Amino acid sequence: MADWSETHTFLDGEWFAGNRPVLGPRSHAFWLGSSVFDGARAFEGVTPDLELHCERLNRSAKAMWLKPLMSVGEMVELTREGCKKFKPDAELYIRPTYWAETSGAGAVAQDPESTRFLLTIYETPLPDPAKGVSITRSPYVKPLPTMAPQAKAGCLYPNNARALLEARAQGFDNCLMFDGLGNVAEFATANAFLAKDGVVRTPVANGAFLNGITRQRVLKLLTGAGVAVQETTLSYADFVEADEIFVVGNFGKVTPVSRIDGRALPLGPVFAKARALYWEFAHSH
Repeated sequence: MADWSETHTFLDGEWFAGNRPVLGPRSHAFWLGSSVFDGARAFEGVTPDLELHCERLNRSAKAMWLKPLMSVGEMVELTREGCKKFKPDAELYIRPTYWAETSGAGAVAQDPESTRFLLTIYETPLPDPAKGVSITRSPYVKPLPTMAPQAKAGCLYPNNARALLEARAQGFDNCLMFDGLGNVAEFATANAFLAKDGVVRTPVANGAFLNGITRQRVLKLLTGAGVAVQETTLSYADFVEADEIFVVGNFGKVTPVSRIDGRALPLGPVFAKARALYWEFAHSH
């Protein structure tokens, strides 16, 4: 039995604590993967870009033929309510979710009218930026836009999990995955950034990976601070030869890479600036 951290979930008009089961053996999402979610964070008394995460959840629902049941305002209000159930200094993961309960036409297609909603919030610490993460390249490939929904859908994550587990079996924390054309797309868990000669570069959003909310925020912050930024096509060699690499995503926000394959990397000034800019933004909005 897993040792779950403190968890509070809103479902069907009430809050409950712990990891209470909510799906049955015939639930469509349990059987055929019709779920979408989004992830936001609460830390140090702030919830940066919470509204944008809730907006994206509703877009993901529509992309997966689910029925958005909650307005952004309702989800934000529920999140504020739920966060008060934890200690003031708790670092929280905020995960609103939609899923289909039953089938529609035939056994495979879900019934949009059966959509259900829950919001679960649980304690999980932010990664320590002083440690950094080690990375390698993954043999697994991200699906082309015509092969998968443009959504934060649960059905997309098993491939990322395979890549992550394969990398960990080799002694690495994470890995770079590629798109169907052989270009670097993202890490198995978040978006990828590098710095070379003071210029920040990140894979161009081409539909092969999620154009993350934190990714977009960091790009705007760096550009606004006068840092040269390029969204472009990148190869694995570009990362191998980079001065700095960092992971950008909701879970860890801005986290440095300390090693790529056998090469150690510094926790450099561009990473430090990106993280500082994000923290300043988070505490000023």
